[in-house]
Formats: sequence, structure tokens, C-alpha cells
Amino acid sequence: MVRLSPRDATFYFLDDAGSTTHLGALLIIAPDAPGVAKDGTATGKAAQAKRRPQRSILDYKSLVELVENRLQLVPRYRQLVLPVTLGLARPVWADDPDFDINFHIRRAGLPAPGGPAQLDDLVARIMSRPLDRTRPLWEMYLIEGLAGDKLAVLTKSHRCLVDEDSHREISEVLTDETREQEKMPEDLWMARSLPSGSRLALGAIAEAVARPGDLVSSVLTGNGLIAEVRTLAERTVRRTGSLVQQVMDSAPASPLNRSSTSTRSFAEASVPRRGCAKIAERYNCTVNDVVLSIISGVLRRWRLSLEATISPGDTVRVVLPLSSRDPSVQLRMDAEPRTVAVGTPGFVTDLPVGEDNPSMRLVQVAGLANRYAHSSRRVSMGIRPILPELGMVPFPEFSSRALSSITSRPYNVPVTMPSAPISRRYIAGQKVSEMYAVLAFMQQHALAIGVIEYCGALQFSFIADRGVLPDLGAMAEYVTESYEELVAAL
Repeated sequence: MVRLSPRDATFYFLDDAGSTTHLGALLIIAPDAPGVAKDGTATGKAAQAKRRPQRSILDYKSLVELVENRLQLVPRYRQLVLPVTLGLARPVWADDPDFDINFHIRRAGLPAPGGPAQLDDLVARIMSRPLDRTRPLWEMYLIEGLAGDKLAVLTKSHRCLVDEDSHREISEVLTDETREQEKMPEDLWMARSLPSGSRLALGAIAEAVARPGDLVSSVLTGNGLIAEVRTLAERTVRRTGSLVQQVMDSAPASPLNRSSTSTRSFAEASVPRRGCAKIAERYNCTVNDVVLSIISGVLRRWRLSLEATISPGDTVRVVLPLSSRDPSVQLRMDAEPRTVAVGTPGFVTDLPVGEDNPSMRLVQVAGLANRYAHSSRRVSMGIRPILPELGMVPFPEFSSRALSSITSRPYNVPVTMPSAPISRRYIAGQKVSEMYAVLAFMQQHALAIGVIEYCGALQFSFIADRGVLPDLGAMAEYVTESYEELVAAL
């Protein structure tokens, strides 16, 4: 039996606290232009091609066959998470004996006119729903009815399925770098029998005899009876932590640190990478500095939509991947840039949303990010288990670790940014024209922002708590406005 790692178990149980810790990607598939063959060469018969009836560029059957072939690269996607009786140990991965791929891959259609607003609303509704814990923790949607004869594929995976090492999000193994579909060897998968509850309990007891510290850790961090004591302790620590944050270097007070519902809203936007590169050259900074400045402009406009004025010194604190400042960090971890970046080292920096001059805002953003990316006080390794995996842990140690997890590196908004561009991708030989990250965020956070550099564009995605940010579509408009004011300042 393979147990969830302490970190994966942390994400699994976070859902019990009201967080929807699933993530994924939204891939837009565009048809080939009339008169252009699949290999990209002109046919010379564009007029005839226009008159031909349009054929679906990807059908459900082809998608299912592709996913079935690629599941061998992501074995967790055919496995259940089985909790252990009384929380005596961390849950285990177990093959789903009733695995049905047609349950996980579904079809959805957009109402007319099939534009961004309709697509964003569907993505938000899908990401608002919890995953079925009696099945492998993922879903995929083939979305039809997009304007311009386009299709979309949306993936939705629980955070515990994905890590920074060998376990990727399913969208990352679904795509190819060429039109020629990579065919994996035939996968003759047979589910192993499910372990019984008594077997899981006996296994946990046997492990406890060999490693008693594991039993203490699992019971306190798992879902057993003593977890009730843990919950009470965490509430006490959280109240204490809120007092400590008032005298520590904490993030500015913001409604962005308030979560009220599990209902999500989603929006996306795109700006040309070439234009951002020109801005970066003019101000002697990086493209990622320009991206951060655009996000600063977006958050400034959002603040002004709520308040008549804001102070010139007001800031919003964000957490970023360290690889966005130093690409060698990503290269040391993984040679290939990832659509869904998880588990990477990060750092927190401040966005000067109170600055009304876009040029000055960019200069300040670049200076602050450069400074804080090299500050040990601002670097974070991300979420970590409250208790270590091994060893006896007395209650004071538990309390201090819980307090540390709450008060260290506080921030308002998580942001993912590119360490390198992602090259052109194809699904079943069909071109992916746009690619957006769909992020997860924890309790006490109401907004997450993802940025992917793909095929000459910087593609922004926003996912939020609808109870806090009901009109998220305005943020997509603010991306264009913030970019255009930087271009105007050249």
C-alpha cells in the first residue's frame, strides 16, 4: 500500500475545511484556417474549403481514446484515496475497481453566442463543484459551441494528485509538441483488489509498532477521533496567530483575504508578448516585471471601483514562484516549463497599487521584486504539513508549527508566472490556440491569478470567490487597460 505523502494528505483534508483545492487548465482548440492543410501548407483551394461543411475538429470518442492511452503516465488518475479507520495513518492510494473513464470525461455545450462570457461562466460553475470522493479525484470536459467553430478542453484535478516531481496534471500529458500524435504502448491495466478497512487498520497498527511517531502524526493530522482535538487546537492557534500578525510583517488588510463561499468566478485575458518585451526594453527590466505591473494596474482599478480614492502608499502583497525571477530554479527542478506549476519555491513582494503613474509603478514593481526575491525573510517553500512525518511530537511543537504555518509569509493574492514560454501544443493533432491555468487557492484567500506565456501571448487567468468578487469579468478588461497605458507611456 502506498500512502499519501504528508503534503498530499494536507491538501486532501483541506477540502474538509471548505477549500476547493482542485486546479487544472483550460485549452482552446482552434480549427485550421480554410485553405491550409494540416501540415501548414497552402492547398490553393481556399474558396472550395470555405464552401465545405465544417467537420468537428475533435470529438468525444477521440478525446476518450487519447486520455485512455495517456493514463499510464498519470497512474493516480485511476486510483481512489482511502482514509484509514479512526485516522490511524495517512490515507492510501488504491486502484478503483469500478473505474469508468466516461464518468470522468464529460461533454458540455455553451449557449449562444458562445463567447468568453459564456465560457468563463461554465468554467466557474464546474470549478465550484466538489469532486466525488468515492472516485478518482478528477474530471475533464469537452466544451462545444464556442464562437468561431472552436472547442475547449477543461481539466479539473484535486491538488493531492499533482506534485512538483513525477505526478503531473493530466492536461500536461494530454498534449503533444507536434501534430503527430504520440502513441503510447497499449496499456493493459487491471485494477488490484481494494484493501479492506480492517486490513488498512492492521497495516497502520503494524507501522505504528515499527514507527510510533507516525501514529501520533497521522492521528493528529488525519481524520480520526483525535482530529477533533486538533481542530480545537488549530482554532486557538489561529486566534493567537491573528494577534501576532498585527505586530509582524503581515500583508495589508484586504477583502482579498476573506472567503465567504465555495462558489467560484473565472475570467481570462491576453496581451501580446512582443509589446511587453518592448516595454521591458524601454525600462530596462524583464517581461515578468511588466506582467507584475499589469497586475498592479488591474488591482489598482479594482480598488478604485470599490473606493473613491486610495492612498499613494497602498500596496497589495502577492506570492510568486521564485523561478519567475531566476529561471535556473525551474531548470533545477524540471527541465520543461509546466502549465500547472505546483510546489515550487516562492517569494512575497508588494505591488504599489497606490501609485497612479504607470511608468513609476513599473519601476517600483521591478525594484521591489528584485529586492525581495533575494531576501531570506521573503522566500517560502509553500504549504507544508503542520507535523513532521516521523518522530514523537509533543503538543507545544504542534502548536508552534501550526502558528508558523499561519503567520509566516502572509500574502493577499497567489500569482503564478512563467519561467519560460510553453511551445505550441496539439491535442489529437488539433492546434491548441490558447492556454490558461486554472488555479487553486486556500481558505482566507478570495483571488488567484495565473499567467502563461504561450505562442507569442501572455495569457492571464483569474479565479475568485464569487461572494467577494462577483464581477470578475471587469478584471479581464483591466488587463487590456493596464497594458495599453504602459504602451502609451513609451
